[in-house]
Amino acid sequence: MIKHRGFPGRLPGSDFQFTIRRANPRGVTPITRRERFKDRKPADRRADTAFMAALWEHFGDQPFERGNLDAGRLSWLFGREVIAVDDPFDPESYDALMVIDEAVARASFPDAFEDDY
Repeated sequence: MIKHRGFPGRLPGSDFQFTIRRANPRGVTPITRRERFKDRKPADRRADTAFMAALWEHFGDQPFERGNLDAGRLSWLFGREVIAVDDPFDPESYDALMVIDEAVARASFPDAFEDDY
């Protein structure tokens, strides 16, 4: 499992995790598409925005491996702002490749791209 050095481990001042420390010995947590409803808590929306900003800052428009990125946090974005590169996509692989769909990400999380010129 690749560790994305320099990627934030969590949302500062919260318990929202962005990365994991080590591979799960009992099996890899699969990435699944989770629905985001309009009544989500503001803290959850802030975590999604901060995670998207970190993804964009770290990877930009380039494909990236899942590695030590948290499956739960990725699942909130998967299938919309973050899409699979591999076909077929293995949701239970730490080596799975994904990429940010920039147009969808900018529309969903404009605050994540504020400092982008």
